[in-house]
Amino acid sequence: MTNLSMNLVATARDHGDTVALRCGDDVLTYAEFDAAAARVATLLEREGIEPGDRVGIMLGNTPAFALAFYGILRRGAIAVPMNPLLKAREVEFYLTNTGASALFATPMFADEARPAAEAAGSRLWLVDDAGLAELIADLPAQPSPVERGETDTAVILHTSGTTGKPKGAELTHGGLARNGEITARTLLGIEFGDVVMGCLPLFHVFGLTCGMNTSVLVGATLTLIPRFDPRTAVQVIERDKVTVFLGVPTMYAAMLSVAQEFGPSATATLRTCASGGASLPVQVLNDFEKTFGCMILEGYGLSETSPVASFNHPDRERKPGSIGTPIEGVRMRVVDADGNEIATGEPGEIQIAGHNIMKGYWNLPDATAAAIDDEGWFSSGDIGKKDSDGYYFIVDRKKDLIIRGGYNVYPREVEEVLYEHPAVAEAAVVGIPHDSLGEEIGAAVSLKPGTFADPAELIDFVKDRVAAYKYPRHIWILAELPKGATGKILRREITVPEVESIR
Repeated sequence: MTNLSMNLVATARDHGDTVALRCGDDVLTYAEFDAAAARVATLLEREGIEPGDRVGIMLGNTPAFALAFYGILRRGAIAVPMNPLLKAREVEFYLTNTGASALFATPMFADEARPAAEAAGSRLWLVDDAGLAELIADLPAQPSPVERGETDTAVILHTSGTTGKPKGAELTHGGLARNGEITARTLLGIEFGDVVMGCLPLFHVFGLTCGMNTSVLVGATLTLIPRFDPRTAVQVIERDKVTVFLGVPTMYAAMLSVAQEFGPSATATLRTCASGGASLPVQVLNDFEKTFGCMILEGYGLSETSPVASFNHPDRERKPGSIGTPIEGVRMRVVDADGNEIATGEPGEIQIAGHNIMKGYWNLPDATAAAIDDEGWFSSGDIGKKDSDGYYFIVDRKKDLIIRGGYNVYPREVEEVLYEHPAVAEAAVVGIPHDSLGEEIGAAVSLKPGTFADPAELIDFVKDRVAAYKYPRHIWILAELPKGATGKILRREITVPEVESIR
């Protein structure tokens, strides 16, 4: 049996008294973690959730997420993680797109979760850590995980692209298990006794696989921070003696900004740091290592690749600015527009093949076929090149993806909301370079004849309809947006004005 939740069962059996999850003053051992997840599975069974059914998780970085996630897998159901900051219309789409039977959501965002669940016909549990514990307190534990196969879907993670509507990437029990095992064994060296910092969102594949699932596999302690704050992060590293830190570039930059407030002993236990989610500026890497005395290993992956595809392996030469070499069992190549592999050093689209590739996009066979060819090569949408040593470098993005503070923002999704405003004729969302976030969201808009809307109005319009990290902070009005010969709006030709003067 390949059910990913078997890792929790095995670790609880071998290391039941070891601390599995820590969040502030709350602590759960592996035995307590496994027992609670087993009661969540019973809850789902009694509510009519069958193996293969989809269950949403709209919870923050607290133990409740981990219990719900492993309880869903134990029941044989499919987890659909989502950002708790999503608005009701976005939550409703995730639920209806997957046909989710139920949703675990935090009470803090009940105003968004409740109408979405009602519209989608999904059973709703509004729970925080204490609420979930109370909900399952009197339930018996499901005896053992439901049998699942390697190619059975375990998780559906929503990503997006050119259509504006998110697509659900199906990640399998086997793919997630192997990605976690390889991460622990060959990339980060995580083992029993380690303490892993859990400040990456667990609804994101980086935090889910490399943080939580890998910790569960080896019996490490995952210490959670509900909301990232650089001072809190350093304090928790010191308090819990964190050995492994996983973060996105903005987190490393933020910790550097407060480094002078702490002595060198605060982070003395750090052994390994890993960065992903966006390119890590070489200057930030060098400054962090000099300040905190811990090497950062940079890697690369996507939701569709479970996520790790390449990494700067600890036992090989590290090249700052590079995303490293393919991980064990994974192949990468650089191809031209016709799919032909191109010469070393030349830029092209990165393609990936191996055990880490998703099963496909949920109920979207055409999109799946467009992304994965007959030989199993997945087209990443990223432009990169390979050097003579086999190291890969990201040059640009083929897709119009914006990465704001580690979160993916797809312009078309935001543009669709702008087009709903009665005065908007055309809209193009672009990324604006930002010192701490990496990129900020901006939008160029043209208005319909005879109408009026100022930037502040348009910003508020979008803000009310999408998650907080997605709405444009800067909007400027143009008479007409630049277009190509076919009439397509050319985002790359949009000139961004001085943003200081724009809301």
